[in-house]
Amino acid sequence: MWITSSLTTAMTPTAIALGNFDGVHLGHQAVIRQVLPAMAADGLGASSPPPDRPLQGFSHRCQDRGNRLMSIARPSQTSATPVPTVMTFSPHPQEFFSGRSRPLLTPLTEKAAQISRLGIGQLVLMPFNQELADLSPEAFVDILLVKQLQVRRISVGRDFCFGKRRQGTVDDLKTLAARHGVEVCIAPITCLGRDRISSSRIRQALDACDLSTVEALLGRPYSLTGRVVKGQQLGRRLGFPTANLSVPVDKYLPRHGVYSVWVQGSAQTPYTLVPGVMNIGNRPTVEGLSTTVEVHLLNWSGDLYGKTLQVYVHHALRPEQKFSSLDELKAQIQHDCRTALAVLAKPPVGNWPTIRA
Repeated sequence: MWITSSLTTAMTPTAIALGNFDGVHLGHQAVIRQVLPAMAADGLGASSPPPDRPLQGFSHRCQDRGNRLMSIARPSQTSATPVPTVMTFSPHPQEFFSGRSRPLLTPLTEKAAQISRLGIGQLVLMPFNQELADLSPEAFVDILLVKQLQVRRISVGRDFCFGKRRQGTVDDLKTLAARHGVEVCIAPITCLGRDRISSSRIRQALDACDLSTVEALLGRPYSLTGRVVKGQQLGRRLGFPTANLSVPVDKYLPRHGVYSVWVQGSAQTPYTLVPGVMNIGNRPTVEGLSTTVEVHLLNWSGDLYGKTLQVYVHHALRPEQKFSSLDELKAQIQHDCRTALAVLAKPPVGNWPTIRA
């Protein structure tokens, strides 16, 4: 998938799904998939690619809060067939207007990977600034979408708003796009039970440790991705070595506590899932001052420093707590490991990654 934050390097013409898409949950996926059928008739593959489909890169160097993404040459495009494209914004408009950082369910690199897996060919990451915020609905459609991105089809959610002060509605979008012969598809609201699927509902479920609801809303388990860095090595001294993960600073973390997890990226074969126990918290027993994410792999040993691990959150075992001694902490960790092995006894099924030996 080609990723650009510059309209001058975007591949055109396009079929565009518009939105913020934090989480890339099932509701977002319904919006995104509406730009794929236009490609299917031309044999360009509206079906989803394999989960390890690579990203092609960024049009220039940019920074995702500490995760540097390198530039590559823009892919050549000789066909007039619209490129299935997602257009989103960074920073999140709410973060821009409030001036406060906003934890994300899917930071940039994670969002890009999830969008790519849906079969999208291009991600246009628009820098959200005052100039963009001041665009009228007419200018947004006429200049950005039609003139610069040569849009042929637009897909949005039913509550999509755009333009200065969010004045533009989906009805306005249809009217403005029709002037240029551009089709607008409105995705129906996607619900789980009686309530709609939303990013805020996923955050609430994470705060409540309701991981089955999180998985149902996302269409996949919630995951954390991070590089293994050196920590205090307390776990090793207790007999339970842990991988200290450096996750993006803007990643929305589940509630502090201990979780059973499946870990990808530790073994020689990159798709092997290894069972583990994850602790998220401030380590009150040893008077920790900052939040850490630490993973202990069960019945596995090896050097993990420098590796990037994908951790799929499976089950909440217990909340974070302070123990009176390290011996008491060690005994509880032993209990946590036994509990995790019991709940992880059956390999994950459904929306989880496939285990490959």
